[in-house]
Amino acid sequence: MIFRPYGIVLIATILLGGCAADPNKPIIDPEGVDMAQFEADREKCEQVALQVEQKAGSGAVTGAVVLGLIGAIFGDSDTVKKAAAAGFVSGGAKGLGKTELERSKVVKNCLRSRGYEVLN
Repeated sequence: MIFRPYGIVLIATILLGGCAADPNKPIIDPEGVDMAQFEADREKCEQVALQVEQKAGSGAVTGAVVLGLIGAIFGDSDTVKKAAAAGFVSGGAKGLGKTELERSKVVKNCLRSRGYEVLN
């Protein structure tokens, strides 16, 4: 099988993307920190962050309605179905991203309230 250059670049990007650091992971100044205690506190803060409501459902519904309406204006019933499906998927993904961002903020604020110097 012959790979074209853009195929190799795409595969490398996907593979290397998995190695990137999690931007939502809290980074602390470790100076004078008991790391075992930090890990315990981080886990507790992550449990608190689970209280953040999932936003994927509402984002999916909103996306489906908006793109469905656009499809209704500019196309037939098949276009409406396709546009609504695309809106559902993209809206759901956007909602998941918002949920993860909000949870990350909760974890970082929780760690700050426990006395850690969160750098990001």
